[in-house]
Amino acid sequence: MFPGGNLDDLRRQRRERAEDGGRRVIIQEPGDRTIIRDGNRLIIRHDETDRFRRSYGGADFRVQQRGANQVTIIRQPNGEEILTERDADGNLIRRIRRDSYGREVILIQNEMPGRPRFPYGYLPRDVMELPPPVIAIPRERYIVDVEGASQDDLYEAFSAPPVMPITRAYSLDEIRQSQMLRERVRRVDVDTVTFDSGSWALSPEQFGALTGIATAIQRVLTQNPNEIFLIEGYTDAVGSDEDNLSLSDRRAETVATVLTQRFGIPAENLTTQGYGEQYLKINTQAPERRNRRVTIRRITPLLQGQQR
Repeated sequence: MFPGGNLDDLRRQRRERAEDGGRRVIIQEPGDRTIIRDGNRLIIRHDETDRFRRSYGGADFRVQQRGANQVTIIRQPNGEEILTERDADGNLIRRIRRDSYGREVILIQNEMPGRPRFPYGYLPRDVMELPPPVIAIPRERYIVDVEGASQDDLYEAFSAPPVMPITRAYSLDEIRQSQMLRERVRRVDVDTVTFDSGSWALSPEQFGALTGIATAIQRVLTQNPNEIFLIEGYTDAVGSDEDNLSLSDRRAETVATVLTQRFGIPAENLTTQGYGEQYLKINTQAPERRNRRVTIRRITPLLQGQQR
């Protein structure tokens, strides 16, 4: 089953509350999404377990309590397990793949020893102040538009080292919240699929437009099955900030779901994040289909602090 829904129904189901004397506003949405307005910051977070459930319908799901933390375990018919650990506030701590022999690989580490975690994730202020990267390669190799790109172009964008040295390993929260950090790796703009206004559904006719992307990702995973790809969702500038943030987050999830269900990309190798109307591709406040899009990056070097 692929994600879809109605924006009007979504608005009616939202539940809002204030915290910290009204400075922080929490908006709960169906699908286990939370929008947080904290001062001038507006962020969204979600539990990716629902996407895993849709993608791995034949798997065995169970939940374990480990102290204050909760671990969701997905066991595949071949004996492989995916473990997702979250803290008492629902923040992701780590995602682990365990093979049928019990050997474990950490796919995503989102814990930052020695640094405080807020109820809604880390707020990496030092990372937010990173300078823009210095780009020494042609624009068409740094930002690859799927339309017109060859399979080798896509593979290179997903397998190339960062454009600047990576000095340490970063948490997923840091990567999601810092544009300057994300821009240290190349990106692929999936301009072959766009969304109707107010919608996060893709028609089956558009699924085929993701074939090249899926083939390139599979090619990278053949070399290293533990690579992680971030799918970023965006909207145009029409609508409220909350609506656009939720729409963009759901659009990224839609693409991740299609990549898994139609093309066999393992769900655990994908993570998603919406950015609303930030970073418009076409600088206009008017309705613009090209701004209702997704972008994909390989973020493994950022998670692991590696150049390659």
